[in-house]
Amino acid sequence: MNPPDLVLGIDAGNTKTIALIADTSGRVRGWGRAGSSNIYVSHSGSLAALEAAVMQASQSAGVKSLGVGSRERRPFLAVTLSAAGADWPEDFEVLHDELRRWDWAERGEVVNDAVGALRAGSMDGVGVAVVCGTSAGTAARAADGHTWHSSYWQEPEGAEQLAQLALRAVYRADLGIDPPTSLTGRVLAHFGCATVDALLHSFTARAQPPCAHLGRLARVLLDEAQAGDPASLRLVQQHGASLGDYALAAARKVGLTGRYLLTTSGGVMRHASPTLREALLAQVREQHPEVAWQPSHHEPVFGALLLALELAGVPVTPALFQQLEDTCPAESLFMT
Repeated sequence: MNPPDLVLGIDAGNTKTIALIADTSGRVRGWGRAGSSNIYVSHSGSLAALEAAVMQASQSAGVKSLGVGSRERRPFLAVTLSAAGADWPEDFEVLHDELRRWDWAERGEVVNDAVGALRAGSMDGVGVAVVCGTSAGTAARAADGHTWHSSYWQEPEGAEQLAQLALRAVYRADLGIDPPTSLTGRVLAHFGCATVDALLHSFTARAQPPCAHLGRLARVLLDEAQAGDPASLRLVQQHGASLGDYALAAARKVGLTGRYLLTTSGGVMRHASPTLREALLAQVREQHPEVAWQPSHHEPVFGALLLALELAGVPVTPALFQQLEDTCPAESLFMT
């Protein structure tokens, strides 16, 4: 028999899909991982990844069956899907339709993945969250529940955009348009190229396949900014300030002023260099000097799980929050 007090939280991202199952005491019972599940990238592939992650989590938790369309087989009280690609009303409709077809839970909801990350950032999920990983997103929630997420309003992006900025800086320096930068040597070594000519050719040759994992170059840019390279420092500070502009816009959308919590998450934000985060926070504090900042200590799927518990009518208490923290799977599950 399936336990009657389980909830399911899913983070459907651009690089991976994570599903967590917990009981109503906050104990995590099972987890699963699959590939990318952004419906803008691949509709069928994203749905297959969602199912695969949930099936794996269900096996891990000892859930016996996930019958489609059978009310007698619903194993969960609630499910929250926090999804990249949940942007416009028609996207939410598509994903809601799938939740109804799968019929895993009595109650189901879909939120944008930035909203899941926001909920993961604090006990009450109120404030602003800036997520900067492969891509970027911003979300805000007021105490009255009013929520906004940046979706396609988002202009400053994540690792892949930072990587493109780094490449541009190297090209311009090689042409003598901009001063020399220590990025040049680091970028050439990163891609195994002898010259900037060879680097540019490797990206633009007619028969050259697209570069996989370009976003990893963002680490090099952040490293060089921390080391004091003027070109890298300027790019990272400008990008952080731009992320701050969108954090302020999100706060305005839900009426947040004065003292509220700003949380940051995502692989780029977890880099050892504080330069990007400091520029973001400085930009926000120019208008809202009382804002408090903290890094989110939890993956976005943690927020999806909290939202699922709330959807099931379970109050999120400090004890429950701690139980989730104590029983979450090892960090290796989330590494990209």
